[in-house]
Amino acid sequence: MKSESLGLESSSDPASSVPKKTEISSVPPKKVESTRRPIFKIVGLITAALVLAFIVYSIHESMDVISTDDAYVNSYVTFVAPRVTDQVVQVLVDDNNRVKKGDILVQLDPEPYRVKLEIKNTALNTSQANLVMTEASIRGLVAQARSQRFKLTHAIEDVDNQVALIRQRAATWEKSKATLALAQTEFTRAKNLLTANAVSTQEYDTKREQLEVAQDQVVEALENVHQARAALGLPVDPPSGTSLTDVPPDLDQTFSSVRQALADLLNVAAQIGVFPSSYNLTPRQVLEEFYKRDPSGDIDRIYAEIFKEAPSLKQAQAAVVQAQREVDQANLDLTYCTIHAEIDGVVTRRNVNPGNYVQVGQSLMAVRSLKEIWIDANFKETELRDLRIGQHVAFKTDFYGAQKKFEGRISGFTMGTGSTLALLPAQNATGNFVKVVQRLPVRIDLLNYDPEHYPLFVGISVEPIVDIKSAPTGPNAGKFLQDSPAPILDPPKQP
Repeated sequence: MKSESLGLESSSDPASSVPKKTEISSVPPKKVESTRRPIFKIVGLITAALVLAFIVYSIHESMDVISTDDAYVNSYVTFVAPRVTDQVVQVLVDDNNRVKKGDILVQLDPEPYRVKLEIKNTALNTSQANLVMTEASIRGLVAQARSQRFKLTHAIEDVDNQVALIRQRAATWEKSKATLALAQTEFTRAKNLLTANAVSTQEYDTKREQLEVAQDQVVEALENVHQARAALGLPVDPPSGTSLTDVPPDLDQTFSSVRQALADLLNVAAQIGVFPSSYNLTPRQVLEEFYKRDPSGDIDRIYAEIFKEAPSLKQAQAAVVQAQREVDQANLDLTYCTIHAEIDGVVTRRNVNPGNYVQVGQSLMAVRSLKEIWIDANFKETELRDLRIGQHVAFKTDFYGAQKKFEGRISGFTMGTGSTLALLPAQNATGNFVKVVQRLPVRIDLLNYDPEHYPLFVGISVEPIVDIKSAPTGPNAGKFLQDSPAPILDPPKQP
């Protein structure tokens, strides 16, 4: 069989040994292979050149930039807390709500603070009325002081007049004695002439009457001098060796009426806050010191100044100011019943509900800022030598991917690595030290940031790339440390 099959297969028919279709190529196989080989070589060379160019470019770029994947978004957080103790009436926001500065977050019950405000307003009105009464009282005391000053001056002048009266009456007494001596002489002459019948009896009687009148006038003049001396508290008969006109030189400063007038003046002056430098001053010295209160001695300006500086007036004015401040505080407490957002941001950590009784400083919620955000990038300490404030930074986030890139600038360096600023810094007291490359937080401020369309959420990862070849720009450019800005202080409010 095998031989038969073989015989059948090897038939001598020439048509069976020739294929039905034979493809005829115009190019020999060896020639096609030799043509494709140079093309592959050229493509390979181009690909190798592109790869090499990419590697060179990457190396070049890596020498001009510094990047890290240890960076995240950070922002300020404002904790919302009440400034008064009260009961919550309404909560107008919830977690994740976006708020603007000034929006109402929580409403406390204002009624108790309205009542307190009314009470403080009543106390203010009372203190203002007391101030008016005090002003009237002080004006009355000032008028009394004017009157007592006049009385003291008049008392001094009255003593001086009494002393002058003594001298005048003493002079009258001396004159009456001269008249008596003349009358005595004329009477003696008339008496001698009457014996010789040279004068009439009538003329004699006249001379005798004149003598008696002169004697009475001398007695009367002496009594007047005694009366004037007694009015001043002086002895009627002066001591031996002195005359009737001799008086103490300071009598107008020590006389009882003068001292009484001085005491009345000091009593009234003390009620309006005026005191002499010493209670041993004489009345005249007290008056001179009083006039020295004004350089020109203007008495009206002196009394006006005394009125303004009166202690009772200042006390009444202080009571009004205190009452006004209490009203202001009550007004503030009333406004504090409405709790507003202090910044633009998003509400988080809400833990307050209507009906809660809250205390001052109790945390109700927090507001995270969407605008005041920055990047905290933890660069290795070996990379910090080329970083400076003001260098341009480009970064992308895993949140938006490569389709959105952000810009920023380095604004500062934290003065300590993460390990040293940790709550429990690592301590190595055993000597088994293993050097670990530390990382220093670098703050990057955002440029041209648009929170409306591409908000960055706190904590998301970013990959900043710092262009160390670009020139630093902005404040403190090229430095490690920022200059401290000058504080802007509001001027104190005048009461």
